Amino acid sequence: MLSKVFEKRKDNLSAYNSSIYDDHIVKVLPYYTQYHAQIISLVESYKPGNINWLDTGCGTGTLASMVFGRRDDVKFTLCDPSEKMLAEAEKKLKGHDITFINKASHEFEFDSEFDVITAVQCHHYYQPDEREEAVRNCCKALKESGVFVTFENIRMSTDESDAIALNRWVKFLEDHGNSKEEIQMQLDRRGVETFPITIEEHINLLRKCGFKSVDLLWTSYLQAGLWAVK
Repeated sequence: MLSKVFEKRKDNLSAYNSSIYDDHIVKVLPYYTQYHAQIISLVESYKPGNINWLDTGCGTGTLASMVFGRRDDVKFTLCDPSEKMLAEAEKKLKGHDITFINKASHEFEFDSEFDVITAVQCHHYYQPDEREEAVRNCCKALKESGVFVTFENIRMSTDESDAIALNRWVKFLEDHGNSKEEIQMQLDRRGVETFPITIEEHINLLRKCGFKSVDLLWTSYLQAGLWAVK
C-alpha cells in the first residue's frame, strides 16, 4: 500500500508549491545544481549518441531543460505524480518533443525501454518496501546495460554522525535566508514525510533490485547521488 504522504498534497510532495519550487529549492539543498551537472556528465560519458531517457519525479523539468541546453539528441519521457509540477515542466520545455506522464515510479509498467533513468529527490518519499518497488520498476524499465542515476536525501551511518550533519545543514539553511519556522518545518518532515536511508542501504537496495554494478557518484551535506548499471 502506498504511503499516505503521497496523498497528502494535491500539488506535490515537496515543501513548496510547484509555482515557487525552483526559487526555493536552491536555498534548501546545498549544491542543488551540481546534481544535474553530475548526471549530465555521467550520461555523456555513457552514451554520447541518441538517448531514450526517463526522468521520474521530474518536478518542473529542470534536468531536461539543462540537457536540452547542451544537446538535442535526447528523447525524454518526464514522469511526476503531481499534475501541477508537470504543468510547470511543460511551460518550461515548450517546443521540445517530450512525453509527459502523470505517474510515480511505483506505478510504472515500462519494460526494457530506456537507456537512462534518473530519479532526483523523489524516492525518499517512499517507505522502505515502497521504495524497493519503485527501484525495481526503474530497473525493469531500463534496457540491458542501461544506467540508473538517483540523487536523494540520506541519513548518516550513526545517530551521532547524523546529528552533526543535521547541524551543518541547519547552518546552511540559516545562511540562505530560511526563517526559524521554515527550518523547523524541514527538520520535522524528516522521518515523517521523507524517509532518508544511508548510502550503504542505498547500495544494498540497488543490488537487491537487480543492478549488476552500483557506485557512489556524488555526496555532500545530507544528500548523495548513486548510479547503477542494469
